[in-house]
Amino acid sequence: MKLCAFKSQSCISRRASVLIIVLWIAFGLVSVALYFAHSMGFELRSADNRVAGLEADQAIDGAARYVGYILTLQQQQQPGVIPQAGTYQAESLVIGDATCWFIGRTDQVTRAVAGSPSFGLVDEASKLNLNTVDYTNLQFLPLITPEFAAAIVDWRDTNSDVTIGGAENETYMRLKPPYACKNASFESVDELRLVFGADLEALYGEDANLNGVLDVNENDGDVSLPWDNHDGHLDAGLFEYLTVYTREPVNRTNGLPRINVTDTSATNRQQLALLFADKFTASRAQEILNAIPAAQPIRSVLEFYVESGMKPEEFTMLESEVRGATLEGLVNVNSAAAAVLACIPGIGTTNAPSLVAYRQSNAGNLTSLGWVSQVLDRNAAIQAGPYLTGLSYQFSADIAAVGHYGRGYRRVRFVFDLSDGVAKIISRKDLSDLGWALGRDVHQQLLALQDKRR
Repeated sequence: MKLCAFKSQSCISRRASVLIIVLWIAFGLVSVALYFAHSMGFELRSADNRVAGLEADQAIDGAARYVGYILTLQQQQQPGVIPQAGTYQAESLVIGDATCWFIGRTDQVTRAVAGSPSFGLVDEASKLNLNTVDYTNLQFLPLITPEFAAAIVDWRDTNSDVTIGGAENETYMRLKPPYACKNASFESVDELRLVFGADLEALYGEDANLNGVLDVNENDGDVSLPWDNHDGHLDAGLFEYLTVYTREPVNRTNGLPRINVTDTSATNRQQLALLFADKFTASRAQEILNAIPAAQPIRSVLEFYVESGMKPEEFTMLESEVRGATLEGLVNVNSAAAAVLACIPGIGTTNAPSLVAYRQSNAGNLTSLGWVSQVLDRNAAIQAGPYLTGLSYQFSADIAAVGHYGRGYRRVRFVFDLSDGVAKIISRKDLSDLGWALGRDVHQQLLALQDKRR
């Protein structure tokens, strides 16, 4: 009896051990199954995000082709004229399962915390050209010091002479790692990072993601990057106001050279007479030609307009067919911010706000460069003339896109050149690493879309 009882207890003990082992094995198998299920869930979501990213990438390429078409069509219809915002779709452009936005700029001097940026193309001629702006004018830009302005001039010039406060090879070769001063033209605005004295505060200002508006993290003091003064207004950096792309064409759309109004030769005056005869009645053409002094030098297109006595609508008819002595680096007064206009001789900080205010109050009615003479006095207009234009031939499209359900955020900035009559991409830069740039309104809309999906 004792032997049977012992065997029975031993059997029960073995069965209990087997049960425990089986339970552990079952628990392990369930854990492994749950682990792989969880991993597959992450893999599925990761694959979904990758697909959304690919959708956004493809949509950006499609949007770039759309912009090229819009700009080419505009150039054929009205050479050098900025496309009106209502003539193309710049916001919530649906391409397949993706959606695109063209991050633009407003005409406001100070921009408070915004729910979303402005949307549209950006006129590169609204900025100062790094390769042509002189040392004196450069110093009027916000956040720039005389020393940094001098270093910019030294970086682009072709000699080794040090501008007062500037930097040449002797300075750069002491850096770690050392490198040489370029002594050649800037190829991109990003090249400013290499110039001695550059710092993030001066280059970016408070606009860390370069979207032209004050985002929440750019208005919270020291709470999060970037550092800002928490005053509710965007202090933009140098990247906002500088370009290297502005250049006007030599020829008209018909292939003939644009007439240089600063040339006072008899041959050139005959060309002007033919142009006037083609645009106006014989009597009006002769009246305008007689008003332009034959021997007195004309220094710019704006001075040419002032001297001619033409009406603004008359000047609009031929503005793209004439030019001044300079083709590179002209600032379009129809789109430039007050901070840029303040750098132009004859305008300065006194007249820049007046020009912007007049432009805002007459939006859609300013069809040529001629309106400047209604805001500036004659001397100021003539002084500013060599630096100004009313035409633009380079535009940037800062395209942000998301794939299905608002995922896969991407952002690429393209620069298009129209100086040959057809839109050509001359620069492409990925800005996705700067973070979200579409503002909180679009972000909330996309979050709502994701919640709806769930």
